[in-house]
Parts: sequence; C-alpha cells; structure tokens
Amino acid sequence: MPSRTEIDAQLAKESKRRDQLSRPAFAAGAIYILSGVIVSSTLNGAPSVGLLQGLAPALRGEANPVESPRAAEVRFISHHSFGLIAGSVLAAFAVVALTLTVLMVLDATSFRRPQTWSAARPLVLVGGLGVPLLNVLHAIVLAIGAHSFASGHDFTNHAVDRVLLTAGSVGLIVGFTGLLAALSLAVGMGAVMINAMRAGLLPRWLSILGIFAGFFFLPFFGSTTFELITSFWLVSMGILFAGRWPNGDPPAWAAGEARPWPSQAELRAAKQAGDGAPALAAAGSDVAPPPPRQQSGGGSRNKSRRKRRARG
Repeated sequence: MPSRTEIDAQLAKESKRRDQLSRPAFAAGAIYILSGVIVSSTLNGAPSVGLLQGLAPALRGEANPVESPRAAEVRFISHHSFGLIAGSVLAAFAVVALTLTVLMVLDATSFRRPQTWSAARPLVLVGGLGVPLLNVLHAIVLAIGAHSFASGHDFTNHAVDRVLLTAGSVGLIVGFTGLLAALSLAVGMGAVMINAMRAGLLPRWLSILGIFAGFFFLPFFGSTTFELITSFWLVSMGILFAGRWPNGDPPAWAAGEARPWPSQAELRAAKQAGDGAPALAAAGSDVAPPPPRQQSGGGSRNKSRRKRRARG
C-alpha cells in the first residue's frame, strides 16, 4: 500500500502528464479521421477490376497476358501516391499520440492496481511503434513499385502482384509484420482498458470503446467507419485529460487508489436498499414484514357468522 507521500507524488506526475497529453490526444482524433478521408478520397477514383474483367484474358485463351487487367490500377496508384503517403504519415502521428495516451493510462492503472498485466507495456510499445512505421513503409514501397511499373515494360499479372505486395518476399514480410504489430497493439490496449475500468479510472463505456479501437487496427477492419470510432475515443481521452469530463473526473484519479465501479448486482442492491421492504431482503434481515391489512368488510362478516352460531 503506497504512503500518502507516494500518492501525492504520483498525482502530481499524472496531473503534469495529463496536461501535456490532453491537446495531442484531442488533435490526434481529428488527424486520424482526416488521414482516413484523404486515403479514401485518393482511392475513390481508382479503376476497379471486376470478375469478368479479370477472367477476360483466360476466356480469350491467354493464360499469361502481356498486360494484366489490373495494370490500370497500378498506374493510378503511381499518379496518386502522394495522397496515400500523406494519409499514412498523418495516421502515424495519430497512432503515436494514441500510444502515449494508452501508456499514460497504464501507468496510472498500475499504481492503483499492481496486479495489472506486466506484459501490457511491451505489447503497447511494440504495436504502437510498429503499426505507424509499417503503414508508412507500406505506402512508400507501394509508391516506388507503382512508379517503376508505370515506367517499365513488364505489365504481367506477376508484376502487378509484386507491386501491390500480394506476392513476393517483400509483400510477405511487410504483411506478416504488420499483422503482428496490429495484434500486439490490440491485445496490449485491450488489457490496459480492462484494468483501467477495474481501477475506476475510465468509465465502462469508454473502456469498452478503447478495446474496440485497439482491435480496429487489425487489417481486417480497414474502414473509415472504424477509424471514426478510434477518433472518437481519442477525442474523449483528450477531454478527460484536460479535466473537462462531464460531472468531473472519475474518483480514482484524485484518490490515488482503485475505486472500482459498482457492478450491476451492487447497483440493484443499492436501489433495493432505498425501497423499504426490499432492503430487508437485500440485507439478509430476519425481520418479517408486517402482516397485510384486512379489508374493511372482513371484520363485519366474521361477527355475523359468530352470532348465527350462538343462536343455533
């Protein structure tokens, strides 16, 4: 159990870090969604290759056509590579700010809950640095390959696969390491959010939103809609760090110790405790409730029956 001096020193350090991270977290939320908009708008005009277009060479009897049906897509990327790189760089800044935010929450949580999973920190660090670095690297490699393709002479399917990183050793390495980095960030961030919720540092809904935000970095969830959820989480954390949270900060921040949120069972018990008779049952009391009142006409009927029996 930390002493009062240790708690005061921790609270002072947390207050300083919250002030330093409030604006970057808030700005990162806006930058992250902006990066998604830039990438989406850049790829919006890209030529799409449907099933029939892809099978057209085979239907003509060309097993390995001189020019792949997807060559136009690669040329489009070559002419619009700046937007893809710019969007990746902006997203990288946002992910770095998110990583610093998660580490801040982790430090505050570990002080209040020493049993917090120790592997969460290296997972967040590896994922938080690997994801932005590999995303920028992917955009740069893609741009270089597309430019070489557009100015070269090999337009076959194999050349297109190499440029789009769907084949070849470079594509395999970048894709596999990117998946591992995203999975590391997702698992580490999820562990931090669960423990922060148990310590009472973050509201339940914000912790759950943070868990989803971490898993949305996986390549299976590449969508602007999911990026909007991550952006909302970052903006919410910026508001919390700035001390502008509605109804004030969660009590665990000022207390310097864990203040777990009451469970649903505890909330129901507290609600019943204020309702009179249900409170006795919730508290396990042996006091019996008072007998129910008899109806107003019940006494007169019983007297009439006794009188008839006396006359008989």
